[in-house]
Amino acid sequence: MNTKTLGILLVVIGIIMILYTGINYITTEEVVDLGPIQLNVKKSHPVQWSPIVGAILLVGGVFVMISNKKNRS
Repeated sequence: MNTKTLGILLVVIGIIMILYTGINYITTEEVVDLGPIQLNVKKSHPVQWSPIVGAILLVGGVFVMISNKKNRS
């Protein structure tokens, strides 16, 4: 992977992390299994991150792309 692709990838991930500050995924756990009777519970698992992390990735991606241009000149 060259540095331009890495810079673009960091910028895109940074923007996404700024816009969406977390995700939520749901798992199903089996609580009771008594032959034909089954009870399942759906649990929510939030994953949160700070928008500051996205801003750092965005700035880092821009820095990588700028440093790539200076090295090629």
